[in-house]
Amino acid sequence: MTERPPPPPVPDPEELSRADDRRRRVHDAARILPLLGVVLFALPVLWAASGPPASSARSGLYIFAVWALLIVAARALAYALSRAERGPRGPGPSP
Repeated sequence: MTERPPPPPVPDPEELSRADDRRRRVHDAARILPLLGVVLFALPVLWAASGPPASSARSGLYIFAVWALLIVAARALAYALSRAERGPRGPGPSP
């Protein structure tokens, strides 16, 4: 007869709770990122309304920097979401 491999270890309930909390925080951050982008993109409009107009070069650089920052943040959140969806790993070899 062939021997069956041992069953995978059962994760600790507290560990599962922490993983659920982490997953929830990452999902919340993914929901907030577009709102943060809107607020950050609206700041040059507020600068123009509050005083002397800012140079268009300065505003353009700001918009580009915010755009690049949002891309990096979205990529980091996508990576974190994919890791959170895989769930916690128990001890042992990784697949």
